[in-house]
Amino acid sequence: MKKYPVPLKILITILAMLLVGSIFLCCPRKENFVPEKTVLNKKERFRVLIVPAVNEVYTDLMAQYQKVSKSIQSGNDNNKFEALRKKYKVSTNEELLMALKPSPQSITLAQAALESSWGTSRFCTEANNVFGVWSFNKNEPRIAAGRKRGNKTIWIKKYSSIKASIQDYYLTLARGSAFKKFRKQKMETDDPYTLVKDLNHYSEQGDEYGKLLSSIIRYNKFYIYDHRDMSKS
Repeated sequence: MKKYPVPLKILITILAMLLVGSIFLCCPRKENFVPEKTVLNKKERFRVLIVPAVNEVYTDLMAQYQKVSKSIQSGNDNNKFEALRKKYKVSTNEELLMALKPSPQSITLAQAALESSWGTSRFCTEANNVFGVWSFNKNEPRIAAGRKRGNKTIWIKKYSSIKASIQDYYLTLARGSAFKKFRKQKMETDDPYTLVKDLNHYSEQGDEYGKLLSSIIRYNKFYIYDHRDMSKS
């Protein structure tokens, strides 16, 4: 039988099909595609962006707490701290100290990681809102969330900086009626694993929220930021 040469056009088509097939086999499918920001990338960004800001705010608040506490114990209060009592919505010095004492950094970091998806959430990147704090004041800076409750738009506070978001977070824990037990408990202990149990009102997850925070603190060794070894707690 006489053999005829393969036309050049057909030969090119066959080669192209083989090439595409090779690419398809070698490349991962879309659903297995690894995102540009891996978990390790997120955590490293978090440690650079969030951790120093938390430490700065915590240090300032602890210094204020120690100063006020020392003054009250020495009997030099009088009306010296009336402005602070008004700010934190308390009537006694005992309540003021409960409000002023900052909770351990490990808890703040765990909540920040959870609520902001390690600093990569839209709320964090667009509004510096690390903790997903809602806004109920139309006159303050805010952005719309991506979901609604019924027909109502959910608004998220917009902060001038990451530091401002962390300061507001501490203020919320210091004044919110839902965290009264938490404030009282942190005067008794600095153990983050004990304290997170009283943050069940912070999230709709309830008691599971505290368990989740404990796991984040332990797994990511956030206890090292509390300046004592909590790994065996």
